[in-house]
Amino acid sequence: MPDAFTTRVLNVATGSSETVVDLTRDCEAFLREAAAGRDGLLNVFVRHATAGIAIIETGAGSDDDLLAALHSLLPADDRWQHRHGSPGHGRDHVLPAIVPPHATLPVLGGRLELGTWQSVCLVDTNRDNPGRTVRFTFLAGS
Repeated sequence: MPDAFTTRVLNVATGSSETVVDLTRDCEAFLREAAAGRDGLLNVFVRHATAGIAIIETGAGSDDDLLAALHSLLPADDRWQHRHGSPGHGRDHVLPAIVPPHATLPVLGGRLELGTWQSVCLVDTNRDNPGRTVRFTFLAGS
């Protein structure tokens, strides 16, 4: 029987522009092996101070709407105390307070228990960091 606790790291190229990357298929691929049909929890964690994990609809414009909303809430201008990097980079360090760097999701029968239009997404507004590391961890139920 597979382990009760399984973890894996995924490297994600995000490029040099603000982006929302759908990780749902990567989560499902990980769970096919790690969960092996069992119930439990999937934790998705991005170990960066300037990125987050969101559960949103993708492909219908919601991902672009999220980036637009974040740009309105966190403008890339000179108001930020944290000033290294590209102009407005300080806002990227505030992002995880709004879009947390983690999500924990139920897994039933080895599958993510997502709603019809929900996707697990990496949100990255930091144009200075073209790559992210995301850790998937499955914790099997008893």
